[in-house]
Amino acid sequence: MNAISKLMRPASVAVVGASADAGKTSGRPVAYLRKHGFDGDIYPVNPRYDSIDGLRCYADVASLPHAPDVGIVLLGAERAHLAVRDLASRGTSAAIVLASGYAEIGEEGAKRQAQLIEAAGSMRLLGPNTIGLVNLTDRITLSASGALETDTFTVGGIGVVSQSGGILGSLLSRAAARGIGLSKLVSTSNEADLDMADFVDYLVDDDSTSVIALYMEGLRHPDRLRRAALRAAAAGKPVVVFKIGRSESGARSAVSHTGALAGSDRVYDALFSQVGIIRAQTFSDLLDIPHALAARRKLSGRRVAILTSTGGAGTLVTDSLGMANFETPPPDEATAAKLRALQTGDHAVLDRNPIDVTLAGLQPALLRGAIGALLESPAYDAVVVIVGSSGLAMPDLMADAIRDSLPGSDKPVMAFVSPHAPEITRLLNEQAVPAFASPESVTSALAAMWQHGEYIRRAVSSVERSLESDVDLSDLPVGSLNEAQAKALFSRFGVTAVRERVVTSAHAAESAARDLGDKVVLKLLSNEITHKSDVGGVAVGVTADSIGARLNRMRDDVETATGISANAFLVQEMVTGGTELILGLHRDPLGTVLLLGMGGVTAELFKDTTMRLLSTEAPLSRADALEMIHELKTWPLLDGFRGRPRADVDALVTAIVAFARMAVRLGGRMVEAEINPIFVLPAGQGVRAADGVAVLASEAHDE
Repeated sequence: MNAISKLMRPASVAVVGASADAGKTSGRPVAYLRKHGFDGDIYPVNPRYDSIDGLRCYADVASLPHAPDVGIVLLGAERAHLAVRDLASRGTSAAIVLASGYAEIGEEGAKRQAQLIEAAGSMRLLGPNTIGLVNLTDRITLSASGALETDTFTVGGIGVVSQSGGILGSLLSRAAARGIGLSKLVSTSNEADLDMADFVDYLVDDDSTSVIALYMEGLRHPDRLRRAALRAAAAGKPVVVFKIGRSESGARSAVSHTGALAGSDRVYDALFSQVGIIRAQTFSDLLDIPHALAARRKLSGRRVAILTSTGGAGTLVTDSLGMANFETPPPDEATAAKLRALQTGDHAVLDRNPIDVTLAGLQPALLRGAIGALLESPAYDAVVVIVGSSGLAMPDLMADAIRDSLPGSDKPVMAFVSPHAPEITRLLNEQAVPAFASPESVTSALAAMWQHGEYIRRAVSSVERSLESDVDLSDLPVGSLNEAQAKALFSRFGVTAVRERVVTSAHAAESAARDLGDKVVLKLLSNEITHKSDVGGVAVGVTADSIGARLNRMRDDVETATGISANAFLVQEMVTGGTELILGLHRDPLGTVLLLGMGGVTAELFKDTTMRLLSTEAPLSRADALEMIHELKTWPLLDGFRGRPRADVDALVTAIVAFARMAVRLGGRMVEAEINPIFVLPAGQGVRAADGVAVLASEAHDE
C-alpha cells in the first residue's frame, strides 16, 4: 500500500496538538473520528493531557507505541514543522497540516512552507492550510471541518478534490442535505507536496468512485493533471471541474496578438476539452452534474421526453433544453397509443411534448406505465419527469414510482421538482434518480452527459500521430526574429510564405517589385519593431515606379515615430482571392497554446478563435486541426459561403499541423510565434504566410 492509499485508509492516526475541548478546532479531529465510526487506532498527542475522550494521550510523537499511518498536525505554522519532522522520523507515511500562514501569505510564509517540506523528507504532506480529508466510504474523517457535525451522510460514487478547505465543507453539507452520495473528499489547499492531480490519479483506481468532481483555483502541474484526466477517461470515470477566476483581468499581449486573444481562462477551457474534463458553469453544477453522471446511464441522442402534470413547469424545462440545442419531439404514434391506454378521461395531452398527463390521486401505476412507455420509445433518448405540487402529499409514492421504472433501460431519467420540496428531492436522489430544483440544472446535467459521451466516442477512434521532424535547428538565433527570419523558420517545417525579397535601398526595392508583380507590399524589416503598421511601416498596392519614393518616406515615418533607424525592408508579392486567418503560438503557465482564428487587422476585434494545448504525448493530428477549423464562426467563409470559391482547407490543415510540430520540436525555446495573416487560397492553390512573428529563448531556458 503506497503513502496516498495509507493516507486515504489509515489503520492508525496520530493527532498532534489535540485538545480535550471538542468545541475547539484542535478538539474536532478526535471527536469526529470517534463520532463517525473510525475503527482504527487513535493517538492524541499533547503533553498537557493524560487522556482525551477516554483515549490515552501521549506527550510527544516519540512516545507513541508505533509509527502511525497518518499524522494530523494541529500546531501553528511556527511549530508545525517540528511535529512533521518527528512524524517523519518515526516512519509515518503521510501528514496533514491544517495550519495557515504559509505560501498563501507571501515571502515569509513561503520560507516556512519550504521548512515544512524539508522537515517531511520522504513522508508525504497534505496541505498546509488544509481542512483535511473525509473518506465516507470507509467512515474515516481526517478533518476539522464543521460540516462533520452532521450525523449521517449519503455514501455514493462521487469523489471530490478541492483546493479550498471551506468549499470541501460546503459540498459535504450540501450533498448531505440533498441526499447526494459522495465517496471521498480531499482538500489540497497549498499543495506543498500532494496536489490535485495526485488525488485524481488515486480516485481513478478507487472502486467506490465513479465520478470525480474538482474545485479548482489554479494548476501548479498541468501535465500531471492532463495525464490523470486521460487515465480517468480511459477508465470511464467522468471528471467535472468548477474553475474559478474566469475574468480576463490577467490577459496580456506580448509582441503578438495571440497572447491577448488566448486569455488564461480560455486556455483552461482548451485543456479541459482536450482531456475530457467537463466544466461546470455554476457552483451548483459541481454537485448536479456529477450526481447525474454517477447514475451511469447512457445518453445516445438529444431527444428528450418531458412527462408532466403541470403545464407551466413543462414549458420551463422545454425552453431551457431548447436553448441548449436539445429536441423535445412529440411522441410517435405507437408511444402515444400506449400512453392513451394508460389514461382515462379526456384531460391528457398526449400528442405533443411536454406530455401532460393527469396524475389524479397520485396513481403510481399510471406514472410507472407512462415512464416505461417513454423509455421504450425509439423517439426518445432521455426522460425528464416533472414533480408538481400534487407530489407533496405522498412523496414516497412519487419517488418509488420513478425508481421502479429504471430497470430495463439505460436511458437517463431525471426529475425536476417544481415546488420547493427538499424532502422529495432528497428521496429521489437517494433512490438513484437525479432530482433538481431548477430547469437549468436539468439542462446542465443532460448537456454534461452528452459532452462526456461525445468525448468517449471521439477518444475510441484511432489517433493519428505526427511524424518526427528532422529539421536542422542548430543555427537559430535568440530573441525576437524579424519577419523574414520568422517565415524562414516556419518554412523549414512546411508552411509556405509569400514570395518576397529583403532590400536596403530604393533601387533594390524597384528591381524586386518588377520581379514580383504589378503591385507589391512594402514593409519595414526589423527585429525591434513588431507591429509595423502602427508606425507607418506597411504600404500595400505599391507599384515598381513609386516604390523608391515610398521606401524613403517609410524610412522617415518610422524614424520619426520610434527614433529607430529603418535600414532594411521587405518587398512582397500581393496575395488576392484568399481568406485571412491568424495562426499563433503562445506560452501560457499551462503550456504551449496553439490558436487559430479570423486574421488580419480585425483579429482582436472579432476574437473568432479556437485553441488547443500542445503536448509531446499527443501531437496535434490532422483530425484535430480540421476540428479547429470547423469550430470557427467564420468557417463558412472557407466552405463556399454565398458563392465564394471553396478554400484549400487541406493545405490549411497541413500548415496548422506543421506549425504545431514546430512548437513541440522547439519546446521551451518557442516563446511565441504568429502568422497574421495566413492567406488560405482557393482549393488546390495552398496557403501563404504573409507576415510572421517569432520569439525564441536560448537553450538554457528550455523546459
